[in-house]
Amino acid sequence: MEMKFCQSCGMPLSEAYFGTDADGGKNEDYCKYCYADGRFLQECTMDEMIEHCAQFVDEVNKNLPEPITREQYVAQMKQYFPQLKRWRG
Repeated sequence: MEMKFCQSCGMPLSEAYFGTDADGGKNEDYCKYCYADGRFLQECTMDEMIEHCAQFVDEVNKNLPEPITREQYVAQMKQYFPQLKRWRG
């Protein structure tokens, strides 16, 4: 099965982390931290979301063979986030 990622914050998604639509159904595009009851939980710009996500670099590093710095993580997100559904122009 193809790995899904939140189309707002880029977090890997499994069913336990799916957001919810207004009707209470699961939303497979967004995680529960970004999207619930059919709406985004944070009104923010893409850059603000990147800054928010950057605080979790230590958690990200737990799954990487070689740790990256916060600055490297931010640079990667600036490349990746414009491809996500929420941030596509």
